[in-house]
Amino acid sequence: MAKAAPHSVSASARKFLHLAIRKLFASAPRPLRFAVYRSFVDCDAAPDPKLVLKIAETREELEACFGLLHDAYVNAGFMQADPSGMRVTLYHALPTTTTLCAKIDGQVVGTISLIRESVFGFPLQAIFDLNTVREVGGNIAEVSALAVHPDFRKTGGAILFPLMKFMFTYCATFFDTRHLVIAVNPNRIEMYESLLFFERLRATPVDSYDFANGAPAVGASLDLHAAPQQFKTIYGRKPQRKNLHAYFMELVLPNIVLPNRRYFTTNDPVMTPLLLEYFFNVKTQGFAQLDPRKKALLHTIYNLPEYQSVLPAMASAATEAHPLRAHPRYSLKCPAELQLERSEGSEIHTLDVIEISNGGFQAHCASALPAQLWGAACVHLGQGEKSTVRAMVVRAKDGFYGFKIDAPDAAWLRCVLALESGTTHAHVAMPAVV
Repeated sequence: MAKAAPHSVSASARKFLHLAIRKLFASAPRPLRFAVYRSFVDCDAAPDPKLVLKIAETREELEACFGLLHDAYVNAGFMQADPSGMRVTLYHALPTTTTLCAKIDGQVVGTISLIRESVFGFPLQAIFDLNTVREVGGNIAEVSALAVHPDFRKTGGAILFPLMKFMFTYCATFFDTRHLVIAVNPNRIEMYESLLFFERLRATPVDSYDFANGAPAVGASLDLHAAPQQFKTIYGRKPQRKNLHAYFMELVLPNIVLPNRRYFTTNDPVMTPLLLEYFFNVKTQGFAQLDPRKKALLHTIYNLPEYQSVLPAMASAATEAHPLRAHPRYSLKCPAELQLERSEGSEIHTLDVIEISNGGFQAHCASALPAQLWGAACVHLGQGEKSTVRAMVVRAKDGFYGFKIDAPDAAWLRCVLALESGTTHAHVAMPAVV
């Protein structure tokens, strides 16, 4: 009988040893397992100065992110290889999705996508119950599409930790997000629970998560309002390289390039008509494969003439079933004051505007507002950008009010036009208003 090759015996022994260690580790008490995970934390407060963390916005950056993600998902068995060599989903087409990237010497070495809730929802809500998260209040974003280049996976978190810090900073400061939700493989969930304090959405894993090629998944959420105290309690007294509280909550990393916005927007849309055409019609058939409902919803999001030629055609029946909104709404987070004239005198209410359109806006107000009464709304749209319009409450629910406006002024129209065209960054030329 032929003898087994020495390297085969060695490989089998290593595999057996690895499985034995995993089994032993899994049987250890939960606090001990969590302590072991935390012992591996190694966050460098002064990462490689060549590392740049930014929003992926060019075709080259996005293609590199999608390519890196494709290879990672294929290797993990989360998807079949795609002819394009990229993993591009419909959510990447939306203005409410932001893809972050880490670059060294111009090469993308890490990426993560943040999917804010929109008319398409987000992937994991199809299988996980988010009612307990929604009851707390605040916007939700799914953390998805995480990948690190193979050359940097064994470097003690040199890419992963800065990328995660960028994600925390961006979500809390720019993305108007309170809750992060994730769907991860059951083998990885304790890492997120122990290091980052995610809490499971349900006790048992889902047997098949379609968004990851049927792989098993566990859902979890993190409240960013509660996170600072949790991080301080566990990490506050640890040495610098293991102190994730100081790293995430206090440290300013010069490697991070934050968006320079002209308005108080909460999204950073980058998908121009050319980029949509390239990623969803040329490199993939992402748009052509959509069902009629999703095609109609895309048209409600991108209803400007320059987008129509790249969006999938809709049958007339689909248009009738999903009528397009006359005035699409765009997300902001800006302060405003509403002055109302009553018989007993003038009164001023403070508002938090969260959406605007050509014809109105939505806002939250701590005090009760009367309906069908015109007033003057002064809305601070951005630094040095203020608009005053006649506004009237037309609907109300749980402290949120829908307003219609009489005649938008030039500042209002400039802001809406910038939001429509995706040119909301300060370095982009101001669109003209005719």
